Formats: sequence, structure tokens, C-alpha cells
Amino acid sequence: MKRGIIILGSTGSIGTQTLQVIEQFPDRFRVVGLSANNNIDLLEKQVRIFKPDVIAVKNPEKAREITRRLYDLPVKVLSGENGINELSMWPEAGLIVVALVGFSGLKPTLSALEEGKTVALANKETLVAGGELVMKKAAEKGMAILPIDSEHSALFQCLHSGRAREVKKVILTASGGPFLGLSRDELQHVNAAQALKHPNWTMGAKVTVDSATLMNKGFEVIEARWLFDLNFEQIEVVVHPESIVHSMVHFIDGSLLAQMSLPSMLFPIQYALSYPERWGNNFTHLQWEGKSALTFLPPDKENFSCLELAYYAGRKGGTLPAVLNAANELAVESFLQGEISFLQIPLLLEEVMNRHTVIPVPGFFDILDADRWAREETIRIFPKIKKGEL
Repeated sequence: MKRGIIILGSTGSIGTQTLQVIEQFPDRFRVVGLSANNNIDLLEKQVRIFKPDVIAVKNPEKAREITRRLYDLPVKVLSGENGINELSMWPEAGLIVVALVGFSGLKPTLSALEEGKTVALANKETLVAGGELVMKKAAEKGMAILPIDSEHSALFQCLHSGRAREVKKVILTASGGPFLGLSRDELQHVNAAQALKHPNWTMGAKVTVDSATLMNKGFEVIEARWLFDLNFEQIEVVVHPESIVHSMVHFIDGSLLAQMSLPSMLFPIQYALSYPERWGNNFTHLQWEGKSALTFLPPDKENFSCLELAYYAGRKGGTLPAVLNAANELAVESFLQGEISFLQIPLLLEEVMNRHTVIPVPGFFDILDADRWAREETIRIFPKIKKGEL
């Protein structure tokens, strides 16, 4: 019997690659639902290929337009954030791929878990902002959260080789992004176009900039804390420019297990969809010919201070990670538009964090309030940042 699957964010990088994986296994999956933000041209193509029962479009105007376009197909169209949340609970699907960008992934993830669905999670901000809530809900419902991030998929696979008490630490690898090795003076002059030229990975604009600042790795540290019930002293980051080793687990007996593959999201996506099995595929696999070395370096925490900001927010806990995430979303958007410089991103984030009064054990609405407050505060601080007053 085919497994019903819904992809939230089907037109993004992870969403399109998830459909690429599904195309390899047409006898194992039925695409029940898809969602998009604004890209209804691609969404329409996906609907005509995969024939889902239902779709959701965040932009209501775009939802009305695609309804007109798909008049010849029996597909239900939902709209707005409520529509995406409704789609996450659709009864005919037992597996929900959350490939949304930013804070928007939190509510549908919680809703899917509440309905007893397995979540394949590619949205790290969900666990950054609401990790404790999400993991409690998953435990309460007895449902699995399967990581799609390549680093967390690697840890997930390596951790099967031992028990929790046997883990000394985990090591998240970072490519270093396009600005690896640049001095602070050189970083003063980098721009968005340069930040988007990642040497190894093809990703969306926001996560690519996060990779350049090392904020992406900082968020992954917080995500790993929640996914694998670790403390922050057990989570280390190393720079690995080749992006072949996706992460490692150091066990107490001195054994170090690493998961390796080519830098492609197809592999962790497939593992999340096939778990606990492994299936053959026709993707290009890692070949040792021509691979002369694997390099590991300590991260440059001084010039890429977003990593330390994430560690601080994670250790402080409460609503502070949600504040960091919200401020970062706006900071990255502003950088992409050329309004602030690369090095002003961490200055802005630190200022917003310093102004926040942390709620230690937040509920869902506390996290929503913290997210809203951080966005408003970030906008208030923008003029000072732009003038170089902070």
C-alpha cells in the first residue's frame, strides 16, 4: 500500500528535491497534498504531475488564481496560514514533510503531531523557536520526528550505533560557506550576491546567507540539543570545507562514527522517507577516486559571531531562541536587499537579544508574542544599524 505524504513548501529547494525522491519510488508514495507561498507557476506543474487531493497557498490572491487555473482537476485549494495548518492535519496522509522557511513551520508541525502524524522536518527554525514544545508533543503522541537536515540526519544514523549514555559528544560539520578564511576587513565589503554563491550546496536564499554567517550552524546546534536530548557542552562545530562528512558522533570508548555522502539533500530526504529501511536509488554516489583529503578546521567565532549568539540563546533558553530567530529572519532579508552590511547582521541580533526579557518556560502563545516582539524591535533598531550607530 502506498504511503500518503504531504509536502509543506513543495516549491522550495527541499520540497522540489523531495518530489524528485518520490519520483524514484512511485509504488511507495501517494502525494496527498502540497503547499506553496507564492510560486503558483511551479505549484501548478507539480499538481498536474502528482495529482494531489488538496493544496494550500499562503497568499490568498494566488490561491484564487490557481483555483481558476486548475478548474479541470478535482483538487481542493486552501489558502492562508490557516489553510497550510489545515493541510498539515489532512487525514489521508501519515507523513508530513515540513519544508517551510522560518518561523512559519512551528504551528503546522505541532498540528501534524497532534493528529498523530510522522514529521520529516527540514525546518530548523521550528525547533529553534519551540523545541521544548515540539518534543513534548511528539513524546505525548508517540510520534517520530525524522530529521532532513543533512547534519542531523547524519547524527540520527550514527547514533544508532550506541546508547544515549555512551555518547561523549556530537560534532556538526560546517562547510564554512563562501567567505571561509576572509579577514574582518574583507568581510566589510562582501555583498548579497557573493553570499549566495555557496561553494557546495544549492539552497534557498535565506539558508544560504545563514550558512555564510554560520547562523545556520548555530541553529543546528539548538536543533540537535532538542532532537537528541543533548546538553550544549556535548555539541561541537567544526569546519569541513569538502562537505563530505555531514556529522560525527564521538562515543565514550573513543570510537568516532561519521556519515559521509556527496553534498546533496537527496540522501537525507530519502532516508527520512524510507526510515527505518534503506532503498537503492540512481543518484550519483560518492566515489573515492579523486578525493585526496578531508579537511577539518575550528570555526572562526570572532568574525562569524552568529554561531556564539546561537549558543548563548540556546543555553539561556526560554523565549530567547525565538527572538534570535525572528530578528535573524529580518536581518537576512535586509542584507539581501542591500540595506545593512554582512557584519551588521550579528550586531543587530545581539542588540535585539539584549533588549528582551526572557520567559523561562514559554507556552505556544508566549513564543508567538516573543516572535512578534522581536520583529517589531528589530524594525525599530534598523535605523541605528543603518547609520552605523550600533
